[in-house]
Amino acid sequence: MGTILERIISEKKFEIKKLKEMDLDTSNSVNTKNFSLVTHLQRDENLAIIAEFKRASPSKGNINMNLNPALQAKSYELGGAAAISVLTDSSFFKGSFQDLKAVREAVNIPILCKDFIIDKVQIDFAKHYGASIILLIAAALTRAELENLFSYAIQQKLEVLVEVHDEDDVQKALSIKPRLIGINNRNLKTFEVNLEVTERLAPIIQSNDTFIISESGIFLRNDADRVRKAGVNGVLVGEALMRSEDLSTSFRELRVPLRKEVKE
Repeated sequence: MGTILERIISEKKFEIKKLKEMDLDTSNSVNTKNFSLVTHLQRDENLAIIAEFKRASPSKGNINMNLNPALQAKSYELGGAAAISVLTDSSFFKGSFQDLKAVREAVNIPILCKDFIIDKVQIDFAKHYGASIILLIAAALTRAELENLFSYAIQQKLEVLVEVHDEDDVQKALSIKPRLIGINNRNLKTFEVNLEVTERLAPIIQSNDTFIISESGIFLRNDADRVRKAGVNGVLVGEALMRSEDLSTSFRELRVPLRKEVKE
């Protein structure tokens, strides 16, 4: 059956065929404005929080299927989120581009389209429905594919979060000099989570030109502080916020001071 990542990518190839058969009405695109996560990270004195709207996942099943994406996004914005991540994968995470559109129309902060992007048409749809940032997963792409999709997204005036999980991914990512690198503490082959991944990889990545986001496994203040000490600039938090009954308290818990020099 292959790894979870291999099964997801196989499904994506079918989705891409369907997307290419659809006509995007570019005159009816959602206004993305010029929301920049990089600009926010340059100024933030605290650990930035990318709050995720995630209905379900392969590892946890249904997380919260009934939340209204627009209302949840507004709550995230009020809580102080630096950006909002929206899962648009339907087969494994039960997301959609309509969720992305609803969030974009509700808030005035950067939005990350969280998907398994392997084709330019997915970038076109992400931009059309309001993304200001896209995710490119190093493990899902060859170096040439990563460079090609990265360049295309930049041409579309989108920011790119390049996701890594091991040393090989890091070298692949650094070769294209991205401003944003996400360290996924979740192994996409097994879906196991370990914060030691951030502690191991962050020192390799650190530079004045790159901002680091720790993804997955962030639930408590201790988790946020642990990855902050490893040298990251922000965290991506999904399940903890989707299950939270008091978002304002959850945001306060996760917002730890960076005590870092501001990057230009």
